[in-house]
Amino acid sequence: MLKIENISYSYDSSFGQVLDDVTMDFEKGQVIGVLGANGSGKSTLMKVIMGLYRPQSGQVIYNGSPIRLTKKDLYTYRQEVGIVFQDPEQQLFYSVVEDDIALALKNLNYSAEKITERVDDALRDMHIEHLRCKPIHYLSFGQKKKVAIAGVLALRPKYLLLDEPTAGLDPRGRDHMLYLMKKLAASGTKIILTSHDMDLMYECCDYAYVLNKGIVELEGEPGEVFLNKDILLAARLSLPWLVKHYLVTGEPLAKTEREFFERVSEDYGEIINGPRDCL
Repeated sequence: MLKIENISYSYDSSFGQVLDDVTMDFEKGQVIGVLGANGSGKSTLMKVIMGLYRPQSGQVIYNGSPIRLTKKDLYTYRQEVGIVFQDPEQQLFYSVVEDDIALALKNLNYSAEKITERVDDALRDMHIEHLRCKPIHYLSFGQKKKVAIAGVLALRPKYLLLDEPTAGLDPRGRDHMLYLMKKLAASGTKIILTSHDMDLMYECCDYAYVLNKGIVELEGEPGEVFLNKDILLAARLSLPWLVKHYLVTGEPLAKTEREFFERVSEDYGEIINGPRDCL
């Protein structure tokens, strides 16, 4: 069980609160979205959850108890709660891809056989087997992001925090990320992600919070949150295109792009490239 209660955080009192009395329960869905424009406090929130920042007030609760920010306690906590930062450079340390993915496992004293198994699985899940022996400094931004995600997946965390996971990815990479999140959620991993990609969030989230200037303006299931035009626009967010179509035409609201196009064309699978093309 993971949640935050009455979190407030400020980098400097003269600039006001980055997070202002924020409470979120991450047990309300398998994929929890934190929606917000740039500067809304999303990345700061993720770092507070990970124990990287100490809030001025409030607490992060894990398994019924507030997390303690000691090295020993965080060491245990971060084996079960992992994060992938928006900028992959923040968590890549080795010069070769497979060595970087294996780093945390080696630090946890996994056997060589188990490390090889976990690294193989992570490379396959991210479709980057071909990068196994590549020097990291030769990779593109999108490739580095996939390596960073693979490094966290190798730990098989109970909770996976993704900060703007599709930033820097091309359309095919974005589709694969959507597929991967759905796959992980179906296997039992709880996902908490931040983004202002409203189409992505609408399709993958089953519960969402709207963060605006450090304040939770709205929370609820997709049918409640993504149809609340006034609050979303006030938070400098847009409506997902599927919601726009519903509001304009009055046709049944589809949850996914695939669901929508399968309604209108029997040849959808042959015409439109979608997540299945990334498998």
